[in-house]
Amino acid sequence: MQDIDRHDTDILILGTGGAGLFAALHARQTAPEGTRITIAVKGLIGKCGCTRMVQGGYNVSLGPGDSVKRHFMDTINGGKWLPNQDMAWRLCELAVERVRELENEVGCFFDRNPDGTLHHKAFAGQTADRTVHKGDLTGIEIINRLMEKVLASGVEKLQEHRAVGLIPTRDGSALAGVLMIDMRTGRFRFVRARTVLMATGGGPTMYRYHTPSGDKTMDGLAMALRAGLPLRDMEMVQFHPTGLLAGDHTRMTGTVLEEGLRGAGGQLLNHAGHRFMFEYDGKGERATRDVVSRGIYAEMRKNNNPDQQGVFISMAHLGPDNVRQKFKGMVKRCADCGFDLAGGLVEVVPTAHYFMGGVVVDVDTRTALEGLYVAGEDAGGAHGSNRLGGNGVANSTVYGGVAGDTMGQDIRKMGALRDPDETVLEAELARACHPLTRTPDLVQPLRRELQDAMWDHVGVMRTAEGITAGLGRIAEISDRLMEIGVAPDNLAFNLTWHDWLNLRSLCDVSEVIAHAALARDNSRGAHYREDFPDAGALEDSYFTVVRQDGGTVTTERQPVEFTIVRPGETVLPANEPETLVAAQ
Repeated sequence: MQDIDRHDTDILILGTGGAGLFAALHARQTAPEGTRITIAVKGLIGKCGCTRMVQGGYNVSLGPGDSVKRHFMDTINGGKWLPNQDMAWRLCELAVERVRELENEVGCFFDRNPDGTLHHKAFAGQTADRTVHKGDLTGIEIINRLMEKVLASGVEKLQEHRAVGLIPTRDGSALAGVLMIDMRTGRFRFVRARTVLMATGGGPTMYRYHTPSGDKTMDGLAMALRAGLPLRDMEMVQFHPTGLLAGDHTRMTGTVLEEGLRGAGGQLLNHAGHRFMFEYDGKGERATRDVVSRGIYAEMRKNNNPDQQGVFISMAHLGPDNVRQKFKGMVKRCADCGFDLAGGLVEVVPTAHYFMGGVVVDVDTRTALEGLYVAGEDAGGAHGSNRLGGNGVANSTVYGGVAGDTMGQDIRKMGALRDPDETVLEAELARACHPLTRTPDLVQPLRRELQDAMWDHVGVMRTAEGITAGLGRIAEISDRLMEIGVAPDNLAFNLTWHDWLNLRSLCDVSEVIAHAALARDNSRGAHYREDFPDAGALEDSYFTVVRQDGGTVTTERQPVEFTIVRPGETVLPANEPETLVAAQ
């Protein structure tokens, strides 16, 4: 304990994706002059995280005939009436303001129509084309420009610093700070702060096929669990329907082929070359992600061809030159893996992509623990049971800005830095050091076992029997992990140590996903129970809340509050058309 580096700041931001970087900019604007702002990131600023990987775009209701009300109704319907409606409304409303901020203050360039207006892509599950973009590399544009602004703002940077524990005060009423590992040296650092934003992102990489990079391991939610915070909608794991299936030999497998392909008219073909999606939904390939993922998964189960695991996406009928022009990034990515997206067939599979669940927060990003704020994919509520494509990066930037504003204002009313509960600090330190006390062994085989267990038992389609079997396998893997050690002789950039910590987080969150999935005995959005296929009465909608107390997971149900609109109603004017999207 005496060997821990200690550091003080006023505002600490964990994560440098869209939420974290926007929070830093807004906190700088709203906090009192002289406020110390520190950003900490597991990797390098602007070079890691999920926002940078966004291909498709940013939902904002600026197109002809579109409106905040229409965007809101699409979000509520897409989330199957489970979203926190106040959060969903604020997302849709502030997206208009935030995209102007991205353009005019941050310096982002988005694609435009010949008349100078923003170009809007067609994305599934929406009644208007509202996804603004920079080709199919939107995330890189947003993160590069945000990074430039933040680096010029004078904030303190803790790069390659991994957060491993939220440390409360002695009475547990507030957050005192965060325990971290400086990955460059292997030393521990405890950072006190008056306000802390958790924006570490999701990353459901506990599945066989997944889109985020392997270092995204839901560390934030694992820390929140140990801190006793309530988490909602933890069963809601979004599978993107079209993850590239490039083989076990490459990490490109699972990479998203973005939704704009299907929005532009891409077709999904099964092993017999048959276009099958209209057999599952009248919207065909433009149905919501959960519906298309289940359609693909069902076709995969019908297939008895061992040489083909997934299905195919076909774009050639749209004209190869046209596809190459509109989707340059994806065409090149597929070519790098030996596939011709523009003129041939590319094999795809549902891939774990986004996590709708997260910490329970209010519309200003505050949590039940004073001093802790949560934004981006770490926060639950805005999407309900299913996130619309294009709402993810909008959510991160909108609520990142909200968090920065809120912390900047709240800090004016806060007193001195809080002293930590040294007992909790010591426990978190011991937890992180646990593998250094065991005999070294291989970690990655266990991670692959967890990915197989989650895919097989708690994946696209679920049953009580399967989930129960999955819980047993997760528990066995967790127990075996606790017996695996890491050589302690050199902790600087000890990637095996961090692989162990990654898997520990994934096991903890996987257990909670399974418990929440078992507790929801109906099918909503991304959560589909084959033994309970009905959605249940929308008027009686509830969301699950999970807590961890002393290592025991408890689940409960809380009713959805229809604060703006009730099932069967709409906020759209009576003369509004049902959809602005031309039929396929």
